[in-house]
Formats: sequence, C-alpha cells, structure tokens
Amino acid sequence: MPPMPRTARERVRTELTDEIKAIALAQLAAGGGSALSLRGIAREMNMASSALFRYFRSRDALLTALIIDSYSALAEAAETAEARVHGGSVEDRWIAICHGVRDWAVAQPHEYTLIFGSPIPGYAAPQDTIGPASRVPLLLGSLLGDLVAGGAYDPATHPEPPAAVVRALEPMRTAVAPGIPVDLLVSGLMAWTYLFGALSFELFGHRHDVVGDYPAFFDHEVRRLASVLGLAGPTGRA
Repeated sequence: MPPMPRTARERVRTELTDEIKAIALAQLAAGGGSALSLRGIAREMNMASSALFRYFRSRDALLTALIIDSYSALAEAAETAEARVHGGSVEDRWIAICHGVRDWAVAQPHEYTLIFGSPIPGYAAPQDTIGPASRVPLLLGSLLGDLVAGGAYDPATHPEPPAAVVRALEPMRTAVAPGIPVDLLVSGLMAWTYLFGALSFELFGHRHDVVGDYPAFFDHEVRRLASVLGLAGPTGRA
C-alpha cells in the first residue's frame, strides 16, 4: 500500500525544519558550536523565536538533530562505497569504506567537525545519537567477522592479548559478531581509531606542509594499515 501523501502543513514543516538545520550548519561552519543560536536563526528566517521553538525546543535539541543527520550521512557514504565492492576482498572493502568516509568528510568539513571535533561546551549527546554513530564502526566490524569466516585469519598464529586487554574490550565484544578473536578486535579498534585520526589530522590542518598530496597519501596509508593489521587477507566473503 503506497504511503499517504503529506498534507500541506506537513510539507511546510519539513521545509522549515530543513531550512533551520541549514542555517544552523552555516552558523557552526562560521563559528563553531558556541555560535549556534536559535534566536539568531529565527532572526535570519524572519520568524518569531517562539515559533522556532515549536520546531526545536532548545539549542541542544537542534544540535542533536544535526549530529544524528551528520552521523547518518557519513554512514550512508561509507555503506554505499562498501556496497560497490561488497563481493570483493576484505581489503577492497576496507579501502572503499575509508575512501567513502574521507570523501564525505572533505565535502562536509563542518559536519565532520561537529561530530569529531572539540566537544561543544554545555552539550551532552543523548542516547539517540548512539545508533547513528555506531553504523560505521559496525560496518568495519563486519569485515572482521568475514576475515574469520573466510579462513583468512588464523587465530593459532595470533596469541591472545593480556587478560587486562581482554577485559578492556568486553564492551566491544558484545557489539560485534560472536567468535571474533580478541587479537583481531584489537586490530579492528586500531583501524577505526586510525581512520578518523588520519582524517582529523588532515581536516584540522595538522598535515599542512607535511603531506603535499592528501588523497594519494591517504590511499597509500590505508592500504599499508590493512597489511599491518591483518586486514589484507586473500579471502573475500565466506
């Protein structure tokens, strides 16, 4: 059964909500989280502040909506990139995810900064952000499961980390596919950390006058990392 068409009021609400978000993102791009002002947005839209509060009850509610949108857009970019090579090797899929993430981040630096930059004073992200924020890590985690299922990872050649490390990774073990050796989880966590650390170094200027060709270097280093961390196994999906 096709969905019911939206009413005129619903369409207007959607359009105004999108406009509010667009102006808010522009504020963030210009001045960071401290610059975000619902009253300032209302002035720019020629709208009464009381009317704007019917769309977002507070600055934090608007920030949460923007953060969820940004995490979701990032995840969609990574998932779309991975889908194009889904039948290939784990290494191919890792490289595709990395490039999908980087392409989105470079095109949307203010949104990347919103979710991976400095914490916004006075803002604490609610539980609503956890699901969208988990999509890329879970996508990376699926690669680990496929390495094991495809026989490309031999646990016998990788001793288990110390007991303290095993305990430290207990939260992660409950979030990924069962049966993944702890040593491989360590590699996955290192890969995730590296990916966003490398992007933050690039986008926040820490590689200025250090690297001349960002895309070429990024492609090389994610391939090197796949080899170092054991993600470059010969087997694709099981």
